[in-house]
Amino acid sequence: MTFARIKWNYEKGLWSKQMVALAVRKGVISAAQYTEITGEGYGS
Repeated sequence: MTFARIKWNYEKGLWSKQMVALAVRKGVISAAQYTEITGEGYGS
């Protein structure tokens, strides 16, 4: 799974914020990328 794919899934409503946060915890994307995808700070 890549940043671009996670972002696309989130924008299409296929992924929730919790799923994006899980990708951060697993080290797939960074906390900064989480913010870029969701518009919220990671851990907010």
